Formats: sequence, C-alpha cells, structure tokens
Amino acid sequence: MIQRRKTRQISVGWVKVGGSAPIVVQSMTSTKTHDVEATLSQIKRLAQAGCELIRVAVPHKEDVEALPDIVKNSPIPVIADIHFAPSYAFLSMEAGVHGIRINPGNIGKEEIVKEIVEEAKKKGVAVRLGVNSGSLEKDLLDKYGYPKAEALFESAIRWSEKFEKWGLYNFKVSIKGSDVLENVKANELFAEKTDIPLHIGITEAGMGLKGIVKSSVGIGILLYKGIGDTIRVSLTDDPEVEVETAYAILQSLGLRRKGIEIIACPTCGRIEVDLPKVVKDVEEKLKGVEKPLKIAIMGCVVNAIGEAREADLGLACGKGFAWLFKDGKPIKRVSEENMAKALLEEVLSYEGKRKV
Repeated sequence: MIQRRKTRQISVGWVKVGGSAPIVVQSMTSTKTHDVEATLSQIKRLAQAGCELIRVAVPHKEDVEALPDIVKNSPIPVIADIHFAPSYAFLSMEAGVHGIRINPGNIGKEEIVKEIVEEAKKKGVAVRLGVNSGSLEKDLLDKYGYPKAEALFESAIRWSEKFEKWGLYNFKVSIKGSDVLENVKANELFAEKTDIPLHIGITEAGMGLKGIVKSSVGIGILLYKGIGDTIRVSLTDDPEVEVETAYAILQSLGLRRKGIEIIACPTCGRIEVDLPKVVKDVEEKLKGVEKPLKIAIMGCVVNAIGEAREADLGLACGKGFAWLFKDGKPIKRVSEENMAKALLEEVLSYEGKRKV
C-alpha cells in the first residue's frame, strides 16, 4: 500500500485538499468563460464524470463579469485562473470564487502578489501557487540556464515562504513542466522540505495516446512516491477525458476506486471468442455504473479461472461461451452474444460479500 506524504489540509470551498482527504480530481473548462450557459453545462458534465474542482480561464473583463452566475450555479468549487491581469484576481474574489490560481512569475511585481495574497486571506479564498517552466523568474533562468528541477523548486520555495510570511496558509503549490523527469524531481525536492499540499500534473502533455501516456507516467511516479494531494491530467482533448484518465491512474495504484475496473487479458492465439468486441461491449454497457467493482474478462483457460475468482464478477471464456463468476464461484454458462448482457444484469444486482 502506498504511504502518502503527510501534508496540512486546506479548503477550496467545501472540498478538502491534503491531510487525510482523498486525492482530489480537478480539470479546467475549455469554453469561453463569458458564455455562462456553455461553461455551466460543461462544469455539470465534468462534475457528473467525477471532477471535484473546476478551474475557469479569466483573461477578459467579460469573463470576470460571468463569474457570479457560474459560482452560484456550479455543483463544484470554482477556481479563477489569473495570469497577466492581476486586477482580475481581486475582481474574481469579489465575485465569490472559491479559489484563484496565480503564477507569480507572470504577475511580476512582488507587492502586487502580496496584495492578492492578503485579499485572499481576508476573504477566505484558497490560492494555488503555480510554478511553471514557461513562467519562471528571469533571475532563476539566468542562474540555472533553463527550467531545470532545481530552478522550479527554488521558485516554489521562494514564493511559499513569502505566502506564509504574509499570513496565508490556505494554499497549495503546483510545480509543472513538460519534461517528465525534471517535473518529478522538482516535486520531490519540494515535498522533502514542506508540508504544503501539492497539485500535480504534466503541463502541455499533448493529445491522444501520447498525452495520456506522458501524463500517466509523470503523475503515476509521483503518486507511487506518496506525492500529490490533487491532480489534473492536462490533455489537448475534451476535459471529460482528463477526468476519466485521472481516475484510471488513481485506481491503478489503489488510491481511489470509482466505477467499474475491468481486467482483461491480452489477445493471443489461444482465445476462442472475439475478446476485444466482448470487452468493448461490456465497457459500453457498464458506462456510468458507479459501483466500485472489479470485473475480469479472460479469453482462455490459462488465467481465466484464477482471475475470475479474484474479481467481484468475471467471465472465463471458452469456445463461443463463458462461465460467469460471482464472488469467486461459477454461477452459470452464457453464450458469447449474451456475455455483456448477463454481466450487466449481475452488476446491477450485485450485493457482494467482498469489501469494495
């Protein structure tokens, strides 16, 4: 079992981050924030998918003006993303957001950062202190030559100490870059020195399979080391894919379970059924089922019986048929065309003895 790093707990609205709280999944809207209807529609879809914190871009005044309606109607806490217009940080807090994300490297002047921090403390707004390879301070770039791990770490420590000096403790830190190994090292260095909660991810990971793999490797390494209190899988894709991938990463490490976990063997010459079709059919029929169950779909006798026994429910396939297992015991034989249907019926009625 993974031993998570001990961090202090903060609050982003009603969501707890750090301490003994579960690792929080978050994402960012891809809509124009001033389009309130589209933004709220996407937030609600993301919340239904399991997103627990949502960040919205606030690059223009009309985006700020849309925040009160969004905050009022959002089912999850809203974080305003602030970069080159620090005045929007104050306006966003006035609009009632639950958190703000700032990169001091983009804001520039320390006195302005201090004013934002003091206002956040006054209003009880959580802050995400962002340190990115693309917004690193000039003196650190001059010192290290490029955004290496030590430079990112030094920036994060520098600003964290300032935040605490100014009396703010309700903040988390994110240290992100597109280089997986530098990113991991920077977060490790920071985790060794503080108890501040960390938001982890790989920025600019890309799209499709490559983006998912890159994010999964970087986030997975850190989570395995016990580092990370909240995550975002940053993809050039629909934000719902980010949330789905985040839960898949957490589930694979035993850190959180949400919905169905399917275990399926790789294809090989021993298989006597159309296994990819069966798995795809099962996934489609079980989409949206929230029960945290482990289901094994095995294509031949080599691993079928053992894996099916270890799962809550399972299919051990033969030639054109499968034995349906429940709590480690075979309960009936089903034809290939009825496998997914039979499994769905058992899932919906499942009241198993195993702890899930």
